Amino acid sequence: MMLEEGASSSNKGKIEEQKPSPKNMLLSALVVDDDPIIRKIHSVILKSLGFKVELAENGKEAVDLFCSGANFHIIFIDMEMPVMNGIEATKELRAMGVESKIVGVTSRNLEAEKEAFMLAGADACYTKPLTFDRIISLMEDLKKN
Repeated sequence: MMLEEGASSSNKGKIEEQKPSPKNMLLSALVVDDDPIIRKIHSVILKSLGFKVELAENGKEAVDLFCSGANFHIIFIDMEMPVMNGIEATKELRAMGVESKIVGVTSRNLEAEKEAFMLAGADACYTKPLTFDRIISLMEDLKKN
């Protein structure tokens, strides 16, 4: 045991020097949707692209996660959900100072819904289910910043 402790303390400076750059870090995503099939589809795509994924079934669960100290690089949030919808949750998250990229997701391709999400503080809004190409594009944007 003494050897392991000594080894870890002598490597401490080296570990700090090898911190991953933002371009190489593991990205985290929160998928918020009341539909278990959509949660599964988006989760599988995100995990296949190397994201660490957490799931929530409504906007209140998403807000509660942030209140408890969780943080994510990107949030995919459905518009229509019970308890707290995506627009309400987006407004609440922004009011709390959450700076994560928020992507509104809707089952209808209506400009009014997309505009409502954007006015609430979302960074983007797309029709679901999201595709590999759409998520790759968002991932590239995250890695640039």
